[in-house]
Amino acid sequence: MKLWSKGFEPDEMIEQFTVGRDRELDLRLARFDVEGSMAHIRMLQSIGLLSAGELDTLLEALTDILAVIDRGEFVIEPGVEDVHSQVEFMLTSRLGDTGKKIHSGRSRNDQVLVDLKLFMRSELKLTAESVRHLFDRLQELSELHKDKLMPGYTHLQVAMPSSFGLWFGAYAESLVDDMQMLVAAYNVANQNPLGSAAGYGSSFPLDREMTTRLLGFETMHYNVVAAQMSRGKTERAAAMAIASIASTLGHLAMDVCMWMCQNFGFISFPDELTTGSSIMPHKKNPDVFEIMRGKCNRLQAIPNEIALLTANLPLGYNRDLQLLKDIIFPATTELRSCLEMADFMLQHIRVRADILDDPRYDYLFTVEDVNRLTLSGTPFREAYRTIGHQVQEGTYRPTREIHHTHAGSIGNLCNAEIALKMQRVLDRLA
Repeated sequence: MKLWSKGFEPDEMIEQFTVGRDRELDLRLARFDVEGSMAHIRMLQSIGLLSAGELDTLLEALTDILAVIDRGEFVIEPGVEDVHSQVEFMLTSRLGDTGKKIHSGRSRNDQVLVDLKLFMRSELKLTAESVRHLFDRLQELSELHKDKLMPGYTHLQVAMPSSFGLWFGAYAESLVDDMQMLVAAYNVANQNPLGSAAGYGSSFPLDREMTTRLLGFETMHYNVVAAQMSRGKTERAAAMAIASIASTLGHLAMDVCMWMCQNFGFISFPDELTTGSSIMPHKKNPDVFEIMRGKCNRLQAIPNEIALLTANLPLGYNRDLQLLKDIIFPATTELRSCLEMADFMLQHIRVRADILDDPRYDYLFTVEDVNRLTLSGTPFREAYRTIGHQVQEGTYRPTREIHHTHAGSIGNLCNAEIALKMQRVLDRLA
């Protein structure tokens, strides 16, 4: 069954090519399609296009469909084009002509848009929850290991003292920046397109303020053409947020892979969280983080893929936009899987407490000693040359004293302030 059916069926090859994975992907939209329809018919009744009795009958039937969805029993039957068609087919099978009235005043275009907006709102909130769990884990580890020093690097050369508290805390605060991107994407999604129909409105006296309120949108896409133009823009905004989080997570995964390497040996994990080699019996590989790194790198390509798909499309709906679901739907699931796995793995991380006892890290303290001389009255450039000559001559011996007290440094991580930053961002999703 097709909502656009006019008494003929397309060629089977055309059907298979144009529908693609829609039946599979649309299952994730089923609940939102029903919720959008419930708001729409309440509005139709308020403007006289449905009687009170018809509204009650339709709401009861839609509530039953929601129960089917919640039980995991909802399917898009063979020959039915998409989720919207399936819901309408179930209503008309049960209610006859009353079920056919549900589509008055809307097009499949704005129906799809509503479903996608509601879906993206939900997915972004779920992603924010996963980010928050990882954020909390990183902050916990930052506090737990704040006194354990490790080398800091620039150009992958030994640079200055760092700490595990600083390292874990850095990724926690980076996630706050990523959440700013997610909130922006949420705000783009949190606008009601219902009533834009095929992109040019309707001659029915639709109450768009009512459906905006019923569906919990913050505002609406007022201009009906702009509403249709939001298809692709919403997905691109979400993809940018996904890519930002993936960038942070991929960077963390790379650090873990490097710090696990025997040449560093800063961290380790229980054997059962590593993998082995088919030929080298000693291997304990960081496969989880390597796969995580690869997935996160792939997720960072999503905004570009969406940009290329939507570039220079003519005004109005174009079937190309259907393919956005193939890109963005798996991406939200993939990202949350990576976030949850990172949280699980970090529960079991082991860190070394004696790294800087190794003489190879003596030069980490050169800046500390330059600063010590400067604080005692030696001009900075002279102090720099003094320590530099000692390094060149092989006579440098570090004092190994560290005095970092300013905000955000080894001795003052500001984790409470970072937690407050995160909470302020999350509050904007409430």
